[in-house]
Amino acid sequence: MPELAEWESFYVIVGAAAGALIGLQFVVMTLIAENPPPRVAEAGAAFATPTIVHFSTALFLSALLRVPWHGIAPFASLWGLVGLGGIAYAIVVSRRVRRQQAYAPDAEDWLFHLFLPLVAYVVLALAALAARSHGPEALFAVGAAVLLLLFVGIHNAWDSTAYNVFVRMRQNKSGSEPQ
Repeated sequence: MPELAEWESFYVIVGAAAGALIGLQFVVMTLIAENPPPRVAEAGAAFATPTIVHFSTALFLSALLRVPWHGIAPFASLWGLVGLGGIAYAIVVSRRVRRQQAYAPDAEDWLFHLFLPLVAYVVLALAALAARSHGPEALFAVGAAVLLLLFVGIHNAWDSTAYNVFVRMRQNKSGSEPQ
């Protein structure tokens, strides 16, 4: 399908980046595990796991594009299901963020951990509905959603790493309790 072939380089780059960033997240988590903060499991489920899910979604959609589809409909159905699953997952993450006691999220956390990923997943679901009648535009919407998930993941990975390095480690050295 020629429309999908034009996206090949984009998804090769995005997929490679997502895969590499998943690996780096595992390294960071291993380093943090040496000195785990209190209530780390509930904070991890609220903040770290979604980052891996967003990177994995970008990787999965990038891999899906490489399948030799004979039309946009099967691909659109799959990215639509990913969008619906992501919307459901965003609701789960929202509950986890509200319930966890390890960290008090601020407006930036709500934006990057809940709102922007939800926007990306809604765009995927809506683009699937529009794919048959507006194929090229739907492919741009999917590309934008995948890129948004990648950038959100990068922000969140950096944010959590910076928090653990610059806030938690300093608090541990000074003897005060991390929030």
